[in-house]
Amino acid sequence: MADRNVDVEKREEEVEKKHDSSKVASTFIKYAAYIIIFFGVLWFLITYILPMFQ
Repeated sequence: MADRNVDVEKREEEVEKKHDSSKVASTFIKYAAYIIIFFGVLWFLITYILPMFQ
C-alpha cells in the first residue's frame, strides 16, 4: 500500500515538471509583450506627442 503512494507522488512530480516549462514560456511571452507595448507607447509619445509641445 505504501508503494502505491510513492508511485503516485512520483508521477505527480513528473507531471508538474512538464507543466513548469510551459508556464515559464508563457510567462516570458506575456512579459515580453508588456515590454514591447511599453516601448511602443514610449516611442509614440517621443515621436508624435513631445514635438507638439516645442
